[in-house]
Formats: sequence, C-alpha cells, structure tokens
Amino acid sequence: MADSEYQPRMIPEQGNDTYLCFDYGEKCIGVAIGQRITGTASPLATIRATSRKALWDAVNRLNDTWRPDAFVVGMPYHPEGEENPISLSIQKFCNQLKERYRRPVFVMDETLSTRESKSIFYGEPPKRSIRFADIKDEMAAQLILQSWLIHTTPKTYSDD
Repeated sequence: MADSEYQPRMIPEQGNDTYLCFDYGEKCIGVAIGQRITGTASPLATIRATSRKALWDAVNRLNDTWRPDAFVVGMPYHPEGEENPISLSIQKFCNQLKERYRRPVFVMDETLSTRESKSIFYGEPPKRSIRFADIKDEMAAQLILQSWLIHTTPKTYSDD
C-alpha cells in the first residue's frame, strides 16, 4: 500500500480542523489531539491494546469524545528503504480507521519520536508522580502530530 493512499496532494485549508494522532504499537498506542487553528498538539492517552476489542472500544470512545476531522498515524521510515516489521500492522490500522470512521487518514514519519520524547521528558524538571514509561507513547504521538501540523500548514505570504 502506497503512502499516497493516505496523503492527498494538498491539505485542505480549514482553520478549525481537529486531529487525533496515533503512535501505533502492538501493545501500547499513544494518542494525541491537535488543532489546525492553534497549530499545536497535546498528549491525550495511552491505549493498552490487550485485545482488538479493547483497542477499538478505546478508539471509539476517543472518536466520540473529540469528533476529529481526520486522523494522523505515525509510520516508521528508514533511510535505507528497508521496511519496519510493524509497518504492515500500521497500514492495516490506517485502513480500519478510514473504513470505520470515513475520515481522512494521514501518515507522518515517526522514526525518532520516542527518542525525542525521552529527551524532552528528561530535559524538563523532574516529575515525581510520572514515569517516562507511562507517558512515552502519548508524548511520541504529540511529537508526530505537532510535526505533521507544522509541515502541512499552508504557508501564507505577506507583503508588509
């Protein structure tokens, strides 16, 4: 399946769009929420995928709560062109999102998102009650979505 199936050539200019982003893993899926109008993303939840039913029940709840206009899913790309073993599972997840919710699904490179989230987490003042392992997936989803929002925001030119 080609990435272009999920990424239209032009991102529609709609100022208030809301996006749910998933950092897909076989056991844990990080989720973030973001808005085009603010150009920001926030960590939202980590889904513990104990079964397919549990996964889709959680996604349904998030969809019903946030009513996103589209979805963004992290996809690991390698410079050498070799495919990551989880890529097929992610592609299947993208297909299911698209079929279930009838909304666009965009993919974004997430190759270094977990490493970057670790750097951010440990670079901030210590958080006594939060362990990195508990929030790393939702932080990675936030970074994926933030990057996607930055790279797909229509650029405007001002002559001022």
